[in-house]
This record gives sequence, C-alpha cells and structure tokens, in this order.
Amino acid sequence: MNTVFIILHIIVTVALIFIVLCQEGKDPGMRGIQGASSDMGDSFFKKAGGTTKEKMQIQLTATVSILFLITTLVLVVLSA
Repeated sequence: MNTVFIILHIIVTVALIFIVLCQEGKDPGMRGIQGASSDMGDSFFKKAGGTTKEKMQIQLTATVSILFLITTLVLVVLSA
C-alpha cells in the first residue's frame, strides 16, 4: 500500500512541477521599462473571465497542489 502512494506522490509531484513551469509569469518583463502594463494586449481572452487558458491553469494548479498535500499527508500517516 505504501508503494502505491509513493508512486502516486511522484506522479503528482512531476505533474505539479510541469504545470507550474508551463504558466506564464505576470511580470511584464522588458515591457515594464517602457511603461507598458501587463494587460496591453486586450483581447477576447483577456476580457472573458470564464474559461480562459490562464483560468484553467490556475484551477488545475490548485487541484494538483491539493492532491500533493493529500498524498503527502497519507505518506506521513503510513510511515508513522
């Protein structure tokens, strides 16, 4: 049983790392030097708050991080 949770924990950990690295930063980068704001490219996806790619990535990150927390707690309880 312990091995199953270790394998699941490794899969969730790799998925969480991958999801976080795939997200775009909120820092304007070099555009900030010129005084441009991070929302310069107003498009449909920036204005629509429902199912944008950014919103889905935030929800996926939250879900996978909760799974990470649960698998960590289960492994701690099993090792005690």
